[in-house]
Amino acid sequence: MNLRLLSFIFFILSLVGLSGCIEDGFSDSGSDQPEFSVDTLKMGVILTEQPSTTSRFVVYNRAKKGMQISNVSLSGPHASLFRLNVDGFSGTEFRNVEIRANDSIFIFVEATLPANERDVPVYVDASLDFVTNGVHRSVTIAAQGRDVRRLRGVTIDTDTRFEAGKPYQVFDSLVVAPGATLTVDPGVEFMFHDGAMMVVRGTLKAVGTPGNEITFAGDRTGNVAGDISFDIMSRQWTGMFFTPTSTDSELSYAHVCNTWQGVTVTGAPLRMVNTRLRNSGGSVLEAYDARIEAIGCEMAEAAESPVVLSGGSHYFEHCTLANYYLFVAPAVPIVTFDHFNELTDNGSGAPYLQAQFLNTIIYGLGTDLSHGEFTGLPISLESCLLKSAGTDDDNFIRCIWDTDPLYNTVRDEYIFDYTLKPESPAIGAATAPTSPAAATDRLGNPRYGTIGAYEYQER
Repeated sequence: MNLRLLSFIFFILSLVGLSGCIEDGFSDSGSDQPEFSVDTLKMGVILTEQPSTTSRFVVYNRAKKGMQISNVSLSGPHASLFRLNVDGFSGTEFRNVEIRANDSIFIFVEATLPANERDVPVYVDASLDFVTNGVHRSVTIAAQGRDVRRLRGVTIDTDTRFEAGKPYQVFDSLVVAPGATLTVDPGVEFMFHDGAMMVVRGTLKAVGTPGNEITFAGDRTGNVAGDISFDIMSRQWTGMFFTPTSTDSELSYAHVCNTWQGVTVTGAPLRMVNTRLRNSGGSVLEAYDARIEAIGCEMAEAAESPVVLSGGSHYFEHCTLANYYLFVAPAVPIVTFDHFNELTDNGSGAPYLQAQFLNTIIYGLGTDLSHGEFTGLPISLESCLLKSAGTDDDNFIRCIWDTDPLYNTVRDEYIFDYTLKPESPAIGAATAPTSPAAATDRLGNPRYGTIGAYEYQER
């Protein structure tokens, strides 16, 4: 084969290959239509008068040819509240949007909703309309606008009451000054912005009721992705701090979550009844030379030891202390003890730790206790269910050792439910409660002898 013929063959082959790369036009068939990853884009609850987080969905072209969407636009009475970005371009209306064969584009949506002067969220929606080859299709965009009362660097220096209704959104800090009392009514919601904190130098009386808890959480609303709520995300705000000047503070039927540091108590008393402390990037409770009374409380899900007790005097009754934190594999003790003898002396000069646990579950990923040898020390665990293998002695009395309590928690499915399955060994194993506050659990159920924060209920 001569060189000229060989060159001609290569030229023909290159033309054939090039023709395979050329877009074979756009479909003009009405049967070729875009497909959407959602029928309704649910943006969830959006705090009014501030920009929302960004939601998105995908538009697919399943056809064998390219597709040209002749028009993409919003319609409906609330259309002006929403903002679009279509395939990288921002605007309110888009023409001749192209999608290659078997390809897709993203559509991003944001919103800023006006105040509605209501205590409950108000539903708004709009239709995002697509016209392709003469056929009209649409995706509904739905959101709920919620008014809030905004607090920016507020100090409470006189006795004050916060009433239920619109949530309190806290920026920077909310401080209760020495000598002042902040009383919080049942059902009040605190929503803390990134980096915000609550500091109690006086007295906090946050006393909720069953089914009408007081919540201290982050202000991120909506979902992280799909149907996964921002509630699973820790480190949304700094946390709560009770300083040595704090006196007579109480959290009852309260819920503190999504923090960096949880609840930190230094040199002060704090009473907690039927309260949840959960989902912290540090610990959910740190107590330094403090006096903690915890009745019927759940303390769980932390990147570090959920409960840290350093010195002080503490009483836990009918509590569930666990750790199934999502973002690391917990390998730390659920309860860390410190400053309890000469070997653990922290040099503070404060009295050594005293701690009593009654009818409490300490079980989860990682270990349960940082120390297990308390001979001669004022640390006792009675009728407790523990992860460790061991035997009773003067410090461990009628304990259930090395036994799974059988929570209803399913970590891989983001279910953190510390109620118990019907076959749980904690059912009927409790000693009679000593505190009147332990007569009912945090769900309002009367106690009949189940160890832990939750009395077993048939489902």
